[in-house]
Amino acid sequence: MNVLMVSIQLTGVIIGFVTLRVLVIPLFERTPLNLADRLTTKENHVVIAEYQRDTDMLLAELEKLDIDYVLIESDEEEAKRLSDDGYQAINGDPQERTTLDRATIERASLLITDAGDKTASIVLTALEANEDLRVISFIESTRHERALTEVGVDRSVAPHALIGQQLATKATVPITVDEQPNSNEIDIREILIRRDSPLHGIRVRDSPIIDHPNLTLVAGWFDGEMRLLPALDDKLTPNTVLVVAGPKDELNEITSETAGIRSRRIEKSSNIIVAGFGEGGAAAVEALPEDVSVTTIDESEEANPDVVGDITEPETLREAGIQDASSVIITVDDDSTTLLTIAIARSLSREVEILVRVIDREKTRPAFKAGADYVLSIQRVSARLVATEVHGERVMDPMSQIRLIRADAAPFAGESLMDARRNTEREWTVIGISRGDTIYTDEQTTIEADDEVLVAGSDDAIQEFEQTARVP
Repeated sequence: MNVLMVSIQLTGVIIGFVTLRVLVIPLFERTPLNLADRLTTKENHVVIAEYQRDTDMLLAELEKLDIDYVLIESDEEEAKRLSDDGYQAINGDPQERTTLDRATIERASLLITDAGDKTASIVLTALEANEDLRVISFIESTRHERALTEVGVDRSVAPHALIGQQLATKATVPITVDEQPNSNEIDIREILIRRDSPLHGIRVRDSPIIDHPNLTLVAGWFDGEMRLLPALDDKLTPNTVLVVAGPKDELNEITSETAGIRSRRIEKSSNIIVAGFGEGGAAAVEALPEDVSVTTIDESEEANPDVVGDITEPETLREAGIQDASSVIITVDDDSTTLLTIAIARSLSREVEILVRVIDREKTRPAFKAGADYVLSIQRVSARLVATEVHGERVMDPMSQIRLIRADAAPFAGESLMDARRNTEREWTVIGISRGDTIYTDEQTTIEADDEVLVAGSDDAIQEFEQTARVP
């Protein structure tokens, strides 16, 4: 009897497990999961119809900025993973009106598409449901831009071309200095924040540059964007480049005292090498000023480069003139080739500025280790672009230049340099004063009516300044 009872109990347990695994669990797995039920109420939100450039990064960026969105993902498993991770994602074909309706397209304010050949179909279907919708589309080539404009796309973005333009801008943003006696005592430097720098991770307000009595932060490059007078809460990350003005000896001192910083004096670029003459390389060349000498390299003769050859070969870079180049812009489509090219270029020239595009954001850090000065990833720039468009952030015109001028100090008479320098309501700043034969940059200095002020800012900012102050 005991053996019988034990057998019945064991058999019951086994049957229970088998039933659960063979019948119950598959039954629940076959039950359709409606991810739309997990969405919160939407109004004036962003609908993202597919995204091919690191979805997690984009959605994390949107959530950090508190931007409401719905992502439509055609891959069911990926949509479920994103939804399980807490993102506002649904599964479906964005070309179908029913899928767009589940994303409440009729109440959305912006549609972002990254769907290749499906883009036109998605846009036309979405505009039928909401004719007031603003549309941004990611495209692989600028050749498609005109056609997509015809179907209703407000802005088409080719990330490879965009990054090529941004790298070219970074290499050549000009500094116009009003040549006056003694103005050579003031210098302008680019200070690159590296990963091993003690400034890595801190905010602008906590950097020694802000607290330095003789140095002025004029601008900064953050994720490919030039920001004049960066906000004090902006975080200094690897790849941040700060444009700092002040006495040469003070700039040299802060550079030598702070480990992990690379300083580059801003000078007019004379010869730039563009390695990789595809979509990104061509965009970089087009964005470069006409008075800059450019040498292009590509292994394909069809691209019609100046030098045909393997960019990972030292002889190819020597033929392109790397010894005399001011910058090298690398825009090839293979990150392994990119990293090797960086290392070779750095071994051939310690002074050349190396600006790089990588496909995978995980290769950003290795690119710095290989010797790059500035690195932009397709994924990071694309995510920041979306956030900028949605959030309405102001980005400096890439064709603008930073100007340094001398002006009559009468409007500032009685103010200290600190007060004139740290006014955050304007996009120009006073970096010093000229009194007699001496330049003063200490922020405790009081400005007198007979002084001249040294003012830095963009073209537009300086024009605004000149409307209210007389420039000698």
